[in-house]
Amino acid sequence: MARIVRYTYKSETKEIPFSFREFHGPFEAAAAAEGIDISDFDTMLKQVEMASNNPGAVKDFRHSYFTKLGFSKVRFVKED
Repeated sequence: MARIVRYTYKSETKEIPFSFREFHGPFEAAAAAEGIDISDFDTMLKQVEMASNNPGAVKDFRHSYFTKLGFSKVRFVKED
């Protein structure tokens, strides 16, 4: 079953197909759809994961990084 990711990028809401075969999560898929290289993000995320024993720190880092890039409301769309 295909999944859909809905996100807002620079005040424009978009929907894209998502597959776990291609991406690890919806943020990665949204960045790829916009042509943004997130290799620096991946490196920093690994460092945050290793340095912090608070699972919320990884989530906060991810949200703040993508907010700086212009993304908001990155979510999977619930199917009816």
